[in-house]
Amino acid sequence: MQVTINNQTFTLHFTGAVFWHEQNVLLISDLHLGKVSHFRKHGVAIPKNAVTKNFSQLDFAVAFFNPGKVIFLGDLFHSAINSEWELFQGWMLSTSIEITLIAGNHDIISQNFYTDIGVQVFNEIVAEGFLLTHYPEVREGFFNFCGHIHPAVNIYGKGRQSIKLPCFFQKEHQMILPAFGEFTGTFVINPSENDNIYVIAKKEVMLISKV
Repeated sequence: MQVTINNQTFTLHFTGAVFWHEQNVLLISDLHLGKVSHFRKHGVAIPKNAVTKNFSQLDFAVAFFNPGKVIFLGDLFHSAINSEWELFQGWMLSTSIEITLIAGNHDIISQNFYTDIGVQVFNEIVAEGFLLTHYPEVREGFFNFCGHIHPAVNIYGKGRQSIKLPCFFQKEHQMILPAFGEFTGTFVINPSENDNIYVIAKKEVMLISKV
């Protein structure tokens, strides 16, 4: 699904990523690496292959768009360093793409660990009239791309049938990306009449008129 915002072109991808064509930049939010291992360590029954799915999804999106830069809009790593950090280190060694992290509330690992493996870390990025943050933020004169919320909507069918789908949540001056990670959870939003909701249904992104 391709959208135009402030004369710039963006592709909303079913992985949850956004590709900014003019800047050759891939935006990804809330990957939450390490979360699966963290919960498994504490006895929560989560399939171990959820770890590899995160990296497979990341590899797929990067290969599909071939960006010059990937910007993670926060919550790249879920908690303290665990076994998945080594996997991320290996992934960094395998890529020549510039990697940037906008720190989120779960990014508690020391910035030195990121810079040592080639990841640039910022609190926000401003470029071409766009404000890139982790938390949703409204700032006059800018369009905000962000994450944190893990937006989703309930789609209702006939009778009492319903399904919850992750979505890109676009307001007048803001777009909140869905969580990219495999095991992250979602938050059901309550959109207003003028908001745009782009749901992810299997391998397709669709604009819906109402929920």
